[in-house]
Amino acid sequence: MQTYDYIVIGGGTAGCVMANRLSADPQVQVLLLEAGGPDDYMWIHIPVGYLYCIDNPRTDWRYRTEAEPNLNGRSLLYPRGRVMGGCSSINGMIYMRGQRQDYDQWAAMGCAGWGWDAVLPYFLKSEDHHAGTSPQHGAGNELRVERQRLSWEILDAFQSAASQAGIPSVNDFNTGDNFGCSYFEVNQKRGVRWNAAKAFLKPIAHRRNLTIITGAVVQQLDLDADMTCTGVTCLIKGHTQSFKARSEVILSAGSVNSPAILERSGIGRAEVLAQAGVACKVDSRGVGENLQDHLQLRMAFHVQGVPTLNEQVHSVIGKGKMGLQYLFNRSGPLSMAPSQLGCFAKTASSPDRANVQYHVQPLSLDKFGEPLHRAPAFTASVCHLRPSSRGQIHIRDADIDSAPRIAPNYLSTEHDRQVAVEAIELTRRIVSQSALNRYKPQEFMPGPNAQTPEQLVEAASRIGTTIFHPVSTCRMGPEGDDAAVVDTRLRVRGVRGLRVVDASIMPTITSGNTNAPTVMIAEKAADMILDERTRQVSPNPH
Repeated sequence: MQTYDYIVIGGGTAGCVMANRLSADPQVQVLLLEAGGPDDYMWIHIPVGYLYCIDNPRTDWRYRTEAEPNLNGRSLLYPRGRVMGGCSSINGMIYMRGQRQDYDQWAAMGCAGWGWDAVLPYFLKSEDHHAGTSPQHGAGNELRVERQRLSWEILDAFQSAASQAGIPSVNDFNTGDNFGCSYFEVNQKRGVRWNAAKAFLKPIAHRRNLTIITGAVVQQLDLDADMTCTGVTCLIKGHTQSFKARSEVILSAGSVNSPAILERSGIGRAEVLAQAGVACKVDSRGVGENLQDHLQLRMAFHVQGVPTLNEQVHSVIGKGKMGLQYLFNRSGPLSMAPSQLGCFAKTASSPDRANVQYHVQPLSLDKFGEPLHRAPAFTASVCHLRPSSRGQIHIRDADIDSAPRIAPNYLSTEHDRQVAVEAIELTRRIVSQSALNRYKPQEFMPGPNAQTPEQLVEAASRIGTTIFHPVSTCRMGPEGDDAAVVDTRLRVRGVRGLRVVDASIMPTITSGNTNAPTVMIAEKAADMILDERTRQVSPNPH
């Protein structure tokens, strides 16, 4: 059995950061296990290639939700990266920290050391911001953040309309208050996706003390009689193999697979484990619970007299022009993030801070994965940033080939339904402003017939879909919080030598895209682990 100081499970965003930071000391032996393959697929790196990566077995776990009762019984595609770089290899590339109040709320909930002022240095630690070093941004580090390399007349008009509706144009969403409208900044480098593998792994892949194994599906965590995690057992190319950890195992498999691995190892709710045929070793009530996600309402509008991507992709000349733009300048539609223009706004339910986020796109389609429409149109997707609905993710059985049961439970509270109504009404108010009048926008999703609150809730149930931000299924909490899976140092309660380090530890979801906060979480966790190693502190006193 091969032995390492640290075993990191998951080569996604958090896992790449952890492997980099923990292996910086040449005396520390680190093993990184990734279920997917290397990030050598062309479409990972061309930004618009996310269209070919999501729901592709080469890069995606291809999960689906259970039938959602408040979304007309629909089962949604639930992409999660199964490739080196994880979700950073298939996501929208948007760099978004969220709001100061998100993190201050974590601290107020008892998570000392996780307030905005405490986490900001960890955002800066890895950042390579295009504008250089400032009190709000880092530069010269691993994670490149750039402006997008294109603009669209229809998006500029939407930004002007938002300003007319009381939402100001801003230059930076990442200073702690993201209220306003602007083009998103993205994790790209000169028009190419800059995923976590490029940022954190490839520059240090030569380290002799770092071992990376792809195609390694973790079957279970190995626990001894004293409830110490001694290592992991994996399936690699059809063969079972175990690895031993001298110090710790770090579980960075994401908000779907981290709770699943815990449950397959006997750590979770006793009744869930019993139903799955798994012996309960640690009755941890919060595992797989508290699922939070951003539900987006995709509103679409036909326009006239302005170019959109719809007509370009259906034109031979348009396709040729796009190819040449990218080939010679790394610009044009092939360099597009899935969403280009962002807007953070306040509805009546949240007069003091932005509670909805727009992802505005110069295109339209019936649903993700289907062809773009032929007529010119734009989409204004709006999501509720801080939903009160809570869902669950649990294993069905102990078989590693069985997909977990994912039940987000969207729109299950009156509060969330009310914000959905307000979000649709706000979108219509923005689109009705004079800045967009010349393009004669005509709503066709969900359609102008939905007017009453009841009709708007029904419309939200028809057009609502995930924006791929699941978090909080192994949430962090202070001592005495029995529903918290990990403590404020991300150590799994009831087990020694085991931490969870990924988006699943968030107590509550952040007000925006979740990849940048995941990098921050990993940076802070690595610092805590290395500090404890220096001080020779027990990796888990529980």
